[in-house]
Amino acid sequence: MKFKIFLASFLVASLIGCSSNDTPVSTVSIPDEEIDVSISIFDDELEHEFPTTAVLEEEPIEEIDVTLSPNGYPISQTQELIFNLGVDPLTLDPQLNTAIDGGYVLNNTFEGLVREVGGEIIPATAQTWTIANVSEDMMDELGVSSEALVYTFTLRDDVKWSDGVDVVAADFEFAWKRAMNPETGGQYGNLFVSANILNADLIMSGDVSYEELGVTALDDKTLQVVLTSPCEYFLALSIANSFLPVREDIVTSDGSWSKDPALAVSNGPFVLSDYAIGDQLVLTKNEHYWNADNVYLETIICDMIVEASTALTAFNSSNLHMNGTVPTDELPQLIIESEEMYILPNIGTYYIAMNLEEDIFDDVNVRKALSLAIDRELIVEQVTRGGETIATGFVGPGFLDANGDEFMVVAGDYGISYNADVEAAQAALSDAGYPGGEGFPTLEFLYNTNETHQKIAQAIQEMWKQNLGIDVTLTNQEWAVFLESRTIGDYEIARNGWIGDYTDPNTMLEIFLSDHGQNTIRFDDEDYDNAMANARVTRGQERMEYLYEAQDILMEQHAIIPVYHYVYTWQVDNSVEGWEFAANGRPWLGDVVMVDRD
Repeated sequence: MKFKIFLASFLVASLIGCSSNDTPVSTVSIPDEEIDVSISIFDDELEHEFPTTAVLEEEPIEEIDVTLSPNGYPISQTQELIFNLGVDPLTLDPQLNTAIDGGYVLNNTFEGLVREVGGEIIPATAQTWTIANVSEDMMDELGVSSEALVYTFTLRDDVKWSDGVDVVAADFEFAWKRAMNPETGGQYGNLFVSANILNADLIMSGDVSYEELGVTALDDKTLQVVLTSPCEYFLALSIANSFLPVREDIVTSDGSWSKDPALAVSNGPFVLSDYAIGDQLVLTKNEHYWNADNVYLETIICDMIVEASTALTAFNSSNLHMNGTVPTDELPQLIIESEEMYILPNIGTYYIAMNLEEDIFDDVNVRKALSLAIDRELIVEQVTRGGETIATGFVGPGFLDANGDEFMVVAGDYGISYNADVEAAQAALSDAGYPGGEGFPTLEFLYNTNETHQKIAQAIQEMWKQNLGIDVTLTNQEWAVFLESRTIGDYEIARNGWIGDYTDPNTMLEIFLSDHGQNTIRFDDEDYDNAMANARVTRGQERMEYLYEAQDILMEQHAIIPVYHYVYTWQVDNSVEGWEFAANGRPWLGDVVMVDRD
């Protein structure tokens, strides 16, 4: 017997699945087709017609659990960041640090009452705060006017030091008073004066004890700060190093505790776990940090690579994830070609400091000649090459006055051109009694060991020789030695730079107060001090006018030689997500996560 089978339709279903999401089944329809199949079955001949469907069974697929970063990339199993610190910080003591490199570390190992993220002030160690007018009882007790304000901060319930000890309000009180204690040797007492904190000015003048500073721990969770008059930038200012808390039972007078992993307790997202002089320091995640559950990084290795070419090689070899020490010669090409090269705004100024206690700088015409003889455009376009802004004053881009205008634009250029004004420079030097440079002494130009600083010094040395006929010798020192030389005034001319702690012109101009610890040029001008003092007790545009007046005095006397306003030039590997640089130049790594982008 034969029987004939007709396939009326043939449908193949293919099940495809490769992710954790439900994937729709895709089907393929084959047109109707007659297929003759002769099969011998007994002796009867049967004819039967029916549809037949063939189904391919799906084989089980192993599910892979992949955790994604906030930006949607797979999170790397190794949460380790290698960061080039550039130099070995002189100290990591919050009340003693004066350098940006130390600030890089402190911004990630310590945390103040508040933090600035994305340009906004947000709660940090303090959960909440209130601002109130001073009471009549307080006015009588403290001798303040009705203009006084009281800030009351309430700390979080779960804030602890890296050794598990509770952070208490008394830690802040101790730290702030320690910063004002003359025996500490800190250089930022003026920050507390600028904040208008009760008695800060009298402490600086030596009239009252540092213990009388207007900060009080009311209990373990409550810190009270009294300002004698409103300070528009007080919360932003409180982020500065000097306002960070420290433990009275831990600190040492020389700051050595801060580099000793056995002693260096901190309250930020990371803690110092290893330190090798001149080579490397290692930060590890602080498991006691109040927000530790949202900190991804387990380790930050901070290398201390000074040579820019060496640092670039390390970055290109994936031995660095973040590097801010980039060869100037390579910058233009990197800016154009590399998606891992970033140029970021900064609130700081690179300038040449003249030690005003040296007799040669007594005559303003000497200072004017040295400034006008510099071709600033040539320096930024052919030496630094990182997109810097030419500086003709000290306050640079990013600072607005109360009217919303750029402070730098309103202030003007003070007669300083982008290129060297050789004729005016020579005339000024002649007026000082050194026509054509005749009889002018050889000057020593001091800079810290760094390729860019060296090239800038060499360029200025050549400009002064060609344009003024004067000789300059160049001397470089390692970072720690250089800082000490500049601080104690053991120099004639030195490179210098200042990056503001907050986005208000005051942060730039206050360092030239006669009693400021960072007044390394030894500028001493009563009118300048008075203008700055008036700025502290006024508000709005009236306050800004006093700040304009102060800069006018500084620049019309040519007390400094501004060269350019900083930008950040940083290489950041694509595997680093969530990094941020604050306006003051300090990186925040608490939100960084290492991702796989291949």
